[in-house]
Amino acid sequence: MINGAHIVFQSKNVEADRAFFKDILGLNHVDVGNGRLIFRLPDSDLGLHDSEKNDVHELYLMCDDLGAEIARLTAAGIACEPPNDQGWGIVTRLRLPRGGSLALYQPRHARP
Repeated sequence: MINGAHIVFQSKNVEADRAFFKDILGLNHVDVGNGRLIFRLPDSDLGLHDSEKNDVHELYLMCDDLGAEIARLTAAGIACEPPNDQGWGIVTRLRLPRGGSLALYQPRHARP
């Protein structure tokens, strides 16, 4: 029986990204040795979409109030793109210390 998922981010600045997930996002974590942190994620769901390509994966964090979360992140010095209404949800992308981005959205669809 599958009982979870493990997501891996590759990073050119792993210490800064670890601090971001720990201190800015406030995710609970364990140190599995040598400063490597494994973060607990909130409940999640998985969507499958039509595509012309295989092996394309996306990670979106979800929240109940995107405006409030953008305000909290902005106050912490995190750059967020302007919210974009996609119909199924309102989406922003926030800048990670390594220079990449992470999607954050307020869903409008039913959750399992």
